Amino acid sequence: MRDWTWEYEGYDPAQERLRESLCTLGNGYFATRGAAPECVADAVHYPGTYAAGCYNRLTSDVAGRQVENEDMVNLPNWLPLRLRTASGNWLSPDTHKLLDHRQTLDLHAGTLERTLRYEDGVGRCLALRQVRLVHMADPHLALLRTQVTAEGWSGEIEIESALDGAVANTGVERYRSLASRHLTHVETGTSGPDTVWLGCRTSTSGIGIGLAACTVTDTAAETRDAHHNARAAQLLRLSLTDGRTVTVDKTVALHTSHDPAIEDPVHAALDRVGRAPDFTTLLASHRTAWRQLWRTAELDVPNSAGPVLRLHLFHLLQTLSPHTADLDVGVPARGLHGEAYRGHVFWDELFVLPYLNLHFPEVSRALLTYRHRRLEQACRAARDAGHTGAMYPWQSGSDGREETQQLHLNPHSGRWLPDHSRLQHHVGSAIAYNVWQYCEASGDTEFLHTKGIEMLVQIARFWAGLAAYDGTLGRYRIRGVVGPDEYHDAYPGAERPGLDDNAYTNVTAAWVLARSLDALHRLPELPRRDLCERTGLDSAELERWEDVSRKLYVPFHAGVISQFQGYGALEELDWAGYRARYGSIRRLDRILEAEGDTVNRYQASKQADVLMLGYLFSPTELGGLFRRLGHELDDTLWRRTVDHYLRRTSHGSTLSSLVHGWVLARARRAEAWTYVHEALDGDIADLQGGTTGEGIHLGAMAGTVDLVQRGLTGLETREGALRLDPVPLPELSQYGFTIRYRGHRGVRLQLSSGQLWVNVPASRMDPIDIALSDRTVSVGPGESCILTLPNR
Repeated sequence: MRDWTWEYEGYDPAQERLRESLCTLGNGYFATRGAAPECVADAVHYPGTYAAGCYNRLTSDVAGRQVENEDMVNLPNWLPLRLRTASGNWLSPDTHKLLDHRQTLDLHAGTLERTLRYEDGVGRCLALRQVRLVHMADPHLALLRTQVTAEGWSGEIEIESALDGAVANTGVERYRSLASRHLTHVETGTSGPDTVWLGCRTSTSGIGIGLAACTVTDTAAETRDAHHNARAAQLLRLSLTDGRTVTVDKTVALHTSHDPAIEDPVHAALDRVGRAPDFTTLLASHRTAWRQLWRTAELDVPNSAGPVLRLHLFHLLQTLSPHTADLDVGVPARGLHGEAYRGHVFWDELFVLPYLNLHFPEVSRALLTYRHRRLEQACRAARDAGHTGAMYPWQSGSDGREETQQLHLNPHSGRWLPDHSRLQHHVGSAIAYNVWQYCEASGDTEFLHTKGIEMLVQIARFWAGLAAYDGTLGRYRIRGVVGPDEYHDAYPGAERPGLDDNAYTNVTAAWVLARSLDALHRLPELPRRDLCERTGLDSAELERWEDVSRKLYVPFHAGVISQFQGYGALEELDWAGYRARYGSIRRLDRILEAEGDTVNRYQASKQADVLMLGYLFSPTELGGLFRRLGHELDDTLWRRTVDHYLRRTSHGSTLSSLVHGWVLARARRAEAWTYVHEALDGDIADLQGGTTGEGIHLGAMAGTVDLVQRGLTGLETREGALRLDPVPLPELSQYGFTIRYRGHRGVRLQLSSGQLWVNVPASRMDPIDIALSDRTVSVGPGESCILTLPNR
């Protein structure tokens, strides 16, 4: 099972934040970072706990302005459990001699184990083994088992088990000058001989939070309360005998007022912890839940990539588990693992849902329902800005309003700068893309004909309204936007932000319009009539959609697709010179701003922009899109475009190497592995320079798994068939996985040595059509087939 464990040997304060993020445990409802239970939040440690969808707003004074920010709240810390011997000082890796330390994350079982040995101030050795879990079967429970052994001595020890409500959101250094205390009205108390509780609420959103902790030992212990300063604590005094192990089990329940069918979170937590079975029973049910998850998400990749992909999938399943299907939440870009990006929802679901669609479609549906519940807010935002349709926010949180901060801090210069990333209106196209992909993969026509079509219509209406006809070009143009690149937010010297005719924005807008028309044509007559009456949709508007979808302007320069109109006129950057001066130039925008310059002057991208089109669409579908727009996108033009941007991208986002690896697997195969390998290492090696300690990059993690599932296989769920067009990548030439497709569970695909093996489990369902580039075969339930792949 070594491929299923992630181990860290020794204690390294400089790496602690990174390890805490990568050792986070969660269940889709809440997650807790892998911090040491005996440590408090400081410059080294950060024991954060986050519940999905739990946000709060605070106002800060920033550069002389009052700025409101909404954050995912750091909840009361349930981990605290510390020990001391008669020497009197609490044992800590930063204050005492640590003889040994090993931390092991068991991906298969969903547990984190620590084994360590302390030496106290008078030379006595104390060995500890700790196992923790955040329960995957009961999403409100967490457990911490601590086994203590005295080595070479006998005597008394004292253990403090606590719930700490004196926490704040201080996990991101650049936010620390901002208001950070989200919890108020903290109350503590005791219930019975072994249980303490803590209740509080968020200061502005008013979310009630209740925790209860039951701490028991397998030996006699003297117990007393030690509540103090927003901490509910118990002190346990017990005797150790040389060589004999004592076990301390701490079971914790967490509820919030967002939970259905409860009256009071504290009462609900006390009731749940009081009814919880013992550690052994809970561990068994937790392992069973994980075993079932892994069966649904089966992934078999040999060699060094396999364990990393499994780690990525593990963190995806902890953030978005089947429990997520019962919640009103979106896809937090940094998981439930830290406070970077304030826990906000961006467009990262574009990289996440394609995987979930083929394994946990009920979770995809819930995440899309989160967007549908905020459709009205998106329509109001469009109206307020003078537009039609739905203008979804670039960053969102609790209620769907735009959460993108007005200012952001450049750590290189120390200056607060205007943030124009809210002009990334392509987030609406990402939502529409996910609606379409989900319905194609799941066959969920009920969703498509109700919530799905409502979102498609309003997003299409937004693009058709934003597009303005230019008689000189004979084309429609979309002005004043920011593309996925993010570096470029204005033309050099311009007073107003925004760019014109971002190619990615325009092409995906054309796709949204075309697919929305398709969806309307598929809609039965009565629901279509009701929809048109409800939304005021008429034939004249649909004719405009058709026209715009065929005449949106796509700029070109020097024989390649331009990132936006005027991109080709920008200056070339001295890439070699900047790399020589700064080493890493991933955040080139910050470097140039600190020099008094701006990246807006240069042909330089933070991440894939135009090339994102090759990530979203297969060569066949992308070629069809361009033909619809009146252009011929042949292989030569696309390869030239790939080469152009490959040389001009700094990869300041973890998503960039993922997209480049995906695209290069088909365009320049020999170079693809460099970027795939970088995408795999993005978080585990912290390639973005300290950002992983603030939370993992969920989109990049999910995207690497989807790279195996869809990127290398060319798998598409289109036109009622599973379409495959595999590309051989020597470093990932053999792999297998299981998917769920239109009600078929456990469909197994295995690629090896130029062959594809497909197995469809027995059922009473219809056969599945498997379409390759040169033929289509039908595989019925209970059948298998082996297909020889065309040479590439």
